[in-house]
Amino acid sequence: MKFGISVFVNDDTIDTVTLARAIEERGFCSMMVAEHTHIPVSRRSPFPAGGDLPDVYYRTLDPFVTLAAAAVVTQKIELFTGVSLLVQRDPIITAKEVASVDLLSGGRFVFGVGAGWNIDELSQHGTDPKTRGALLDERIEAVKALWTSEPAEYHGRFVDFEPSYMRPKPVQRPHPPLFIGGGTDATIKRIIRHEAGWVSNPMTVEELAKRVRQLREGARHEVPLVMSGVPIDLEYWKVAQDLGFGQLALRLPTLSRDETLRVLDEYVAQVDKYVGSPS
Repeated sequence: MKFGISVFVNDDTIDTVTLARAIEERGFCSMMVAEHTHIPVSRRSPFPAGGDLPDVYYRTLDPFVTLAAAAVVTQKIELFTGVSLLVQRDPIITAKEVASVDLLSGGRFVFGVGAGWNIDELSQHGTDPKTRGALLDERIEAVKALWTSEPAEYHGRFVDFEPSYMRPKPVQRPHPPLFIGGGTDATIKRIIRHEAGWVSNPMTVEELAKRVRQLREGARHEVPLVMSGVPIDLEYWKVAQDLGFGQLALRLPTLSRDETLRVLDEYVAQVDKYVGSPS
């Protein structure tokens, strides 16, 4: 099992270049960044974890700009959106952004997408919350068409464009790995439909086991399993590994430069302890 880092990259904490280099230098396999375009003051959606919404959600850098900056100062780590809110994005522009970062990084981009939970945020992008799942499906299909066909076209209920040229194409063939985030029955169906991987948030052992079982019983492909925002809990890591998770992206607090580097060093010690412990 591999270990990466998931983080909200903000405007007043460690800079992207220093962070990306530090993650790679310490042997982590990925840098996973979240996306929120903005947070409406009148958010009606409750924060899924309960309580007040942390201010890091208000201050995230654009994930594609962030990962492009990380791409040019690293050589090995995966550059992972965890997750990009594709229901809030134009699919043609997004397809070009992903392909561009994949090219800049030499084929290290991983595209994690989700439907989003903040109803106010997505509504202000003109997305109808009631049809956001169907919209996500079409945008996934449209983006894949743009990556893999020349010219590409797509005709759906929400996305429609005539035969068009779009370059660059991704370095990875047929396209960068696709992971879908969420923890519902609809998420499981979507992963199966698009032959994608699953990027999960931490949840109870029982819920994890249930969702992994659903994927194995329903999918016709080998579903890669990744978890984002994982706490430092070696027993939980073992459970996830036994369930088949190939990567855990450890939750890194949004901190100053020196504090971030210190925490990363602590994480290295915990990973070393886990790897060296008897199975």
